[in-house]
Amino acid sequence: QVQVVESGGGSVQSGGSLRLSCAASGRTFRLYNMGWFRQAPGKEREFVAGIGWDGDSTYYADSVKGRFTISRGNAKNTVFLQMNSLKPEDTAVYYCAATTGRLQVDESGYNYWGQGTQVTVSS
Repeated sequence: QVQVVESGGGSVQSGGSLRLSCAASGRTFRLYNMGWFRQAPGKEREFVAGIGWDGDSTYYADSVKGRFTISRGNAKNTVFLQMNSLKPEDTAVYYCAATTGRLQVDESGYNYWGQGTQVTVSS
C-alpha cells in the first residue's frame, strides 16, 4: 500500500513562488511515475506536471510550462513542484498522484492520490 502526502501549499501574491512537496511511503515508490494535478473551484481536475520514475522524463501542461518545475529527491521517494511567477488562475487544490503505469496526463491512470493542498494566489 502506498500513501501519498502533499505539503507546502499556502497563500501568495501574484508573481510569487511556492514549493509543493509530495512524500510517499512504500519501498517501491521510487519506481513509480508521478504527477501533479490541480482542481480549481467549479472546474474539473487537470494535469499540471509529471515526472518519470528515474527523474529523467518530465512533462508539463502548456499553462505552467516555463513557470513550474517538477523534480524528484535524491532518494526518489519525494517529488517537488516549484511554482514561480504564480498567477491568480493557478489558485486550486493541488494533488500528487502515483502510477505504476506509464507517465500520462489522464488522471484515471494514477493508482494513488494524496489528500491535496490548497494554493491561493491573490492579485
